[in-house]
Amino acid sequence: MTDCIFCKIVAGDIPADIIYEDEDVLVFRDLNPQAPTHALVIPRCHIPTLNDLRPEDAQLVGKMSLAATTVARQEGIADEGYRVVFNCNAGAGQTVFHIHMHVLGGRPMGWPPG
Repeated sequence: MTDCIFCKIVAGDIPADIIYEDEDVLVFRDLNPQAPTHALVIPRCHIPTLNDLRPEDAQLVGKMSLAATTVARQEGIADEGYRVVFNCNAGAGQTVFHIHMHVLGGRPMGWPPG
C-alpha cells in the first residue's frame, strides 16, 4: 500500500525506533506512548484490519504474539506483566489500517481498559 504509514516503515521510507524484526514481523516504539513501554508489532505484509485475516494468516498472528513476548522480555516487563491489544476499526480506536498489536507495560494497567 503506497499510502500506508506502516508499509512505509517496513520499506524503510519512514524512520522508526525498531526494537525487533524478523522475516515476517517488525516491532517499533510507538510515537505517542501510553505507558513506559509501548511498542507496535506489525506484519511486514499489509492486512488492513483483523476482519481481513484469512485462515492462512493464523501462523503470522502467532508470530506477532511471539514477537510481543520477546519484546516484553527484552524490555524487562515480562515478569511484572504487560498488556497486548489489537484494535479493529475506527470505533475501537484503530487509526492506522494495517493490523498491529500494542505491547504496553512498565506501569499498572487498570480494568476495564477503556
